[in-house]
Amino acid sequence: MMIRFAAPALTALALLAGPAQAVDLSQMTDSERSAFRAEVRAFLMENPEVILEAVQQLEQRQAEAEAQADFDLVKTNAEAIFNDGYSWVGGNPEGDITLVEFMDYRCGYCRKAVPEVESLLKSDGNIRFIVKEFPILGEASTISSRFAVATKQVAGDAAYAQVHDALLELQGDLSDVVLGRLAEGLGLDADAILARMDSDEVTEVLAKTRALAQTLNISGTPTFVLGDEMLRGYLPADQLEMIVAEKRAAD
Repeated sequence: MMIRFAAPALTALALLAGPAQAVDLSQMTDSERSAFRAEVRAFLMENPEVILEAVQQLEQRQAEAEAQADFDLVKTNAEAIFNDGYSWVGGNPEGDITLVEFMDYRCGYCRKAVPEVESLLKSDGNIRFIVKEFPILGEASTISSRFAVATKQVAGDAAYAQVHDALLELQGDLSDVVLGRLAEGLGLDADAILARMDSDEVTEVLAKTRALAQTLNISGTPTFVLGDEMLRGYLPADQLEMIVAEKRAAD
């Protein structure tokens, strides 16, 4: 496409001495500046799609910059993300790729993600899955996470997995009575778990996970880390499967 400019506009455009040099309106005469602005406006009015293209280009560059920033954060904090020593590990502990989920028991999208993650782990069979307790939706969320972490510390990984699933399905207000009945229903020592909930050990786990989330700029749940990539928000199983396949193909 050839764009024809009036003579004053050509004079203004001639100020662009190099491909990366910006137009300096302060170096133009008033007539050149006025002509240049008029030509730009006329061009945009005749070709408004250029504005949309520019916005799309900006959004693409921003997305690429954010993805690179997330990649760098995951790489820098890999040990804390994948091997903290206290988060529950499920799926295939010897899997060739790791999926980490920062979750909140009262988060609707975390609950919606449960069958998607379960489908992925079951159909694949070679994914290591880590749960990061990240309560951000109020007191009920914190109580739930304290109960889950206390269960893991008192009764081990298998008990934690049961409690984790039960808390994701639990409706209504939480109380010691409700949690005690939940534990007893799973054959666990309710008194020991309830006594552990407010311990320094449980507090430390939640504080470390919160600090890690802040370092990773995570403010919502669910947030996943899949291999070296951060995935912010709910994703269906087929999209997770596609990303897993891409990660394996790239290795």
